[in-house]
Amino acid sequence: MRLLVVEDEVKLAQYLHKGLTENGHVVDLVHDGIEGRRLAVGGDYDLVLLDLMLPGVDGFGVLAALRAAQRNTPVLMLTARGQVEDRVRGLEQGADDYLVKPFAFSELLARVGALLRRGAPAGAQAATQLQLGDLELDLVSRKAQRAQQRLDLTAKEFKLLALLLRRRGQILSRTLLAEQVWDMNFDSDTNVVEVAVRRLRAKLDDPFPAKLLHTVRGMGYVLEERS
Repeated sequence: MRLLVVEDEVKLAQYLHKGLTENGHVVDLVHDGIEGRRLAVGGDYDLVLLDLMLPGVDGFGVLAALRAAQRNTPVLMLTARGQVEDRVRGLEQGADDYLVKPFAFSELLARVGALLRRGAPAGAQAATQLQLGDLELDLVSRKAQRAQQRLDLTAKEFKLLALLLRRRGQILSRTLLAEQVWDMNFDSDTNVVEVAVRRLRAKLDDPFPAKLLHTVRGMGYVLEERS
């Protein structure tokens, strides 16, 4: 899932980025309300984690702009303020949940999961579930299975597979995979992508007769069914 984190405390923002990324999400991070408002209104996000006290425009202003644009993106507000009045105001303006700092990351992760499930369109599993043939991924519970057999994937393997599955049939370059999965610029001397693909293929394809993950020489990798 694609998340936007708007948080001006740099250490906390980096902590959230790292934790959410390790749990399989694609995360955009900004530190001020003006940029946060621009991305929240104009971007395509499954969830916004929004701090209340922000430079430029506060969290209430970002939230108001988002709802005025008739965007129904779920919003989880994060703030050091614990007053009932602030929580009520946030909820009245359209926030979906409220978490007071300091908080346990496990609780934040649980609330994110609940909001993502709640935000999925009724009867439309495509928002939270991906499928190709006998391969199924649940992006909220972070479970993967093939032919009804559970695949024991690491966080990076799950994120890699989710990206390939979202863009099934498209050839994805090593550079793109490095940027999207590892949040790094691709270095031709680094074989992190090749190693990860090899390990993923061992779990995804090796135990099954039909192969889904294919290498396109000189270009990258593609996930697709082939006869």
